Amino acid sequence: MQVAKMIYFWTVLAWRHARADPRRAVRLAVRLAQGVGGRSYGGGKLRVAPAGIRARYRALAAPAPQRQDRENEDLRALLADAATPREPAARPAGRPGGNTVLHLVTNALPRTQAGYTVRTHRIVSAQRELGLDPHVVTRLGYPLTQGVRDARATCQVDGIPYHRLLPWRPPRGPVQEVRKAADLAGRLVEELRPTVLHAASNHLNAAVALELRRRYGLPVVYEVRGFLEDSWLSRDPARSTEDEFYRLTRELETARMRDADLVVTLGEAMRAEIQGRGGVGDVLVVPNAVDDGFLQPLPDGGKLRADLGIAEDDVVVGLTSTFYGFEGIDTLIEAAALRRDFTLLLVGDGPERPALERRAAELKVPAIFTGRVPVDQVRRYHAVLDVFAVPRRADRVCQLVTPLKPLEAMAGGLPVIASDVKAIREIIEPGVTGTLTLPEDAEAWANCLDQLIYSPKLRGEIGQAAREWVAANRTWRAVTARCLGAYRDLASAAS
Repeated sequence: MQVAKMIYFWTVLAWRHARADPRRAVRLAVRLAQGVGGRSYGGGKLRVAPAGIRARYRALAAPAPQRQDRENEDLRALLADAATPREPAARPAGRPGGNTVLHLVTNALPRTQAGYTVRTHRIVSAQRELGLDPHVVTRLGYPLTQGVRDARATCQVDGIPYHRLLPWRPPRGPVQEVRKAADLAGRLVEELRPTVLHAASNHLNAAVALELRRRYGLPVVYEVRGFLEDSWLSRDPARSTEDEFYRLTRELETARMRDADLVVTLGEAMRAEIQGRGGVGDVLVVPNAVDDGFLQPLPDGGKLRADLGIAEDDVVVGLTSTFYGFEGIDTLIEAAALRRDFTLLLVGDGPERPALERRAAELKVPAIFTGRVPVDQVRRYHAVLDVFAVPRRADRVCQLVTPLKPLEAMAGGLPVIASDVKAIREIIEPGVTGTLTLPEDAEAWANCLDQLIYSPKLRGEIGQAAREWVAANRTWRAVTARCLGAYRDLASAAS
C-alpha cells in the first residue's frame, strides 16, 4: 500500500506540474517509484494496486474538459487559501547581518536547460561573486516528476547548492502541496538561516515562500519572469481571456504579487503591467543579462559548419530557442522559402519541433534542426551564424516578456533581426543595435533580411554596436547588484 501511494503521488505531480499526458504520467510514476523505492511493484503493472488507488488513476485519465475543471478547482482552492488570514508564527529564523539568500524555483540546471534555468543560475552565480551566499531549492517532487531518477537531496552546479524537496507521502490537493513544500523547505530555513526568500515564477513558488514568511518572519521577494496565464493563452488559438483558467490564474498571480514584500521583474513593459493591476508595492526591474564570457570573441565556427554540412560561403540565419508556437519560428521558415538564399540553423527543441520540421520539408527549405544543445556549447553554434533571428509573434506574452537568447547573441557581436514587439524594443534600437520587422509577416521578414544577407559590412557594424551596448548595460554582475540594496532594506525592516 505504501508503494502504491508513492506511485500515485509521483503520477499526480507529473500530471499537475509537468502537464504530462495522464496515462504516460502513470507509467512514468511506476518507473520512478521503482527507482526511488528500490523495489518493483507488481512488475510495474498497476492492476495490483488497491481499488481506491486504481480509481484515482482512472480520474487522471479523464477527458481534457474534466481535467481542466480539476485544474480550475485547484486554482480556486489556492485562491481561497491565499485570502484566509492566519496568525504569523513567532519563529524568527534569519541570521542578523547574514548574507544567505534562499531562492525558490520551478526547475533548475543541470537537469533542465531553458532560459528560466539559465537566468536562475546566472543570478545566483553573480550574487556569489558579489559576496552573498545563495542557495536554490526546486519545487516539490522535482526532478523525479520529469522522469529523472535522481533522488539526491542536494546537488552542486558550479559550486552553487541546489536543494530538492522529495517527500514520500502524497499531499492531498494543491494547498497541501504548498504546506508540504514549506515543511521540507523549512528544514533548510532552520539550517541556513537566510535573510531573504527569493521566489521566481510561478505562483506556487511564491505561495511556498509566503508560507515560510508566516512561519519564520522572513521577507519575500517574488520575481515575476512571465505571465503564466498569457503563456497558456498563446499555446492554443481556441483559448480566450474569458476562460476560467485564464481569469483564475491571473487573479492568483496578482494576489501573490500583492502579498510579497518586493516584486522583481524583467523589463519595463512587465513592470507597467504589474503596477497596472493595482495594489502591488515596489517593483524592481532586474533585466536579463549575460555572463562576461559571452562578450569574448566567438570561437572559430569553421569545423562545426563543416560537421553540419554547411558550405563555407553560405549565409546562415538561425536561432537558439525552445520551440513554442509563440516563438514564431514558422514565420522564419516561410521567409526562408521566399528567399532561398540562406541556410536556416534552428538550435533547440520543444513541442512545435515536429510541425516545424514538416513545414520546412514541405517548403523545401534548407533547414538544420540540431535539437537541444548543452548551455556551454551555445556559443559554438553562435559562431556558425551570420544573423540571429527572433521571429516572435505579436501575442500578448511576447509584447510583455523580454527574451534572454538575443542578448547572448548580441554579446557575441551577432546582428539580430527580431519582431517589432514592445518587449524587444527594450533591448534593440532599430538600425543601430539590431533590426526590427513586422511579426507574423513572412514577406516583411524576407525583405528585411535582404540588407543583412548581402552586406557583411552592415552585419559587422550592427553586431559591434550591439556588443558594446550589452557590455555597458546588461551583464549579470551589473543587473544583479540592483538586488543587494533591496535585500538589505527588506532584512532591516524584518529585524
